[in-house]
Amino acid sequence: MKKILGRAIVVLPVIAIQILWFYVMHDILNKFFGGHLGDIVSVIFSVLAVIFVINIVSKRDESSYRLLWVIVIVTMPVLGALLYFFVGNKKTGRRLKERLEKSLVSFSIPDDRENAECISEIMKDDQRIGQTVRHITESTGFPVLKNDTAKYYPFGEDMFADMCKDLKKAKKYIYVEYFIIQAGKFWDTMVDIMAEKAGEGVDVRVMYDDLGSIGTYSVADIATLAKRGIKCIPFNPFFLISSQLNNRDHRKIMVIDGKVAYSGGVNLADEYINTIEKFGRWKDIGFRITGKAVMSYAFMFAEFWNAFSKDRMEVSGFFDDFQSSEKPSDTSNGYILPYYDSPMRDEHTSNELFADILSSATDYVWFYTPYLILGDSLFDAFIRAAKRGVDVRIIMPGIPDKKMVFRLSRSYYEDLIKAGVKIYEYTPGFVHAKAFIADDRIAGIGTVNLDYRSLFLHFECNAIFYKADIIKDLKKDFLDTEAECVERTMEDVKCGVLYSSKNKASSADKKHYINKFINNILRLIAPLL
Repeated sequence: MKKILGRAIVVLPVIAIQILWFYVMHDILNKFFGGHLGDIVSVIFSVLAVIFVINIVSKRDESSYRLLWVIVIVTMPVLGALLYFFVGNKKTGRRLKERLEKSLVSFSIPDDRENAECISEIMKDDQRIGQTVRHITESTGFPVLKNDTAKYYPFGEDMFADMCKDLKKAKKYIYVEYFIIQAGKFWDTMVDIMAEKAGEGVDVRVMYDDLGSIGTYSVADIATLAKRGIKCIPFNPFFLISSQLNNRDHRKIMVIDGKVAYSGGVNLADEYINTIEKFGRWKDIGFRITGKAVMSYAFMFAEFWNAFSKDRMEVSGFFDDFQSSEKPSDTSNGYILPYYDSPMRDEHTSNELFADILSSATDYVWFYTPYLILGDSLFDAFIRAAKRGVDVRIIMPGIPDKKMVFRLSRSYYEDLIKAGVKIYEYTPGFVHAKAFIADDRIAGIGTVNLDYRSLFLHFECNAIFYKADIIKDLKKDFLDTEAECVERTMEDVKCGVLYSSKNKASSADKKHYINKFINNILRLIAPLL
């Protein structure tokens, strides 16, 4: 809270000056136009509203997202046009896009013959999945590679122990990029190790999302790290008047010496390793990989770092370290495709991937997600897969971290359950895991929630595994977690259990219709949540 107040104290004077400037300009212009400034402004924004609506309707965005903005603009032309201009329009991220493009020009993954070979091998084994994988490599620029080793972690505390061991082995560099960083056992332990390695000459760099960590990390913390030899920058600094709520860096990445990479849902705060309890037991997952695929995560970090830091990373020789292996070279462990989602691209990679997996699965598709706020295309993909007879399951939290978002997530239950989707809620606590697994052949683990922000608005990272050992570990963990869940049914929906603060049933049909009406409103504004 102190960090948020400190940020507000810095920004409020600037906002006050801006308000005063608008007031003075309004007064001057109003006199110039003979008191008709308001009418002129109204006409201008009404014209803009029409232009914006035409632009929105013609876009390849989710229909629910477009519908929301059309309703807002048509209902309130002036305010709606202003809101769309500053919040809804993707062009508001133009400066951010330019930064990343400049970084990308000077820093790109080298062409790799292995990518073409891997795609060819997957196509021969399963043409449908091969097509999906090939499209993702073409749209994101990240290669499919032979999977070296991949270790699965069913809880954050398991991953934390191995992270510390690997950090202590660092010889060249440590790259850390997370949405949330917060002082505590998890982060403080890592900082102590990284500071020691920095003293030994290891290049240690830390990057965090400025809005994601607005209440937990600040400029003062950056200065403290600098004193200990650790370089640290915020991604897309948030200044209220010149920043975005959207397009945040929700990725979680740690790379050590080009030999090891970690990712998954785990942020660097104590609830993620269950040292403290916020919403019951915190269920999160992650993984550790070795081999050439580490290169992709190092590239992700370097691209974002060079976009925001004056201390740019050197391009020459950067890809020389990505050859090590922790397994015999003649042992096959499937394939891996790490990539990241970008709201700056026309295609929404993970949303398309999930819809593709649901449409191509023949046996089962299971998902972990903390939030369930689906766009129309993915919502329909879930329903169609279940109606085809595919075993579709979703594990959700039993204890929510955001009550309104949780209610909104539950508003999708009725249609999904009717179609045959099985939805489970984790009774011990909150599920923060993000993953899918299908037909014992393909899986994805990363930072992507099944909600609008992850699927359309934020930067995310994900790793697709095909025929790798880690798929068996994910499946076992899913079934173990399911055993600690309660399955939600149509009876729960109809009797009002899902929307009762006391979790009690109500037989009144009236309450059911009231709940549906509230849910419909929430679903309408879902893209803004």
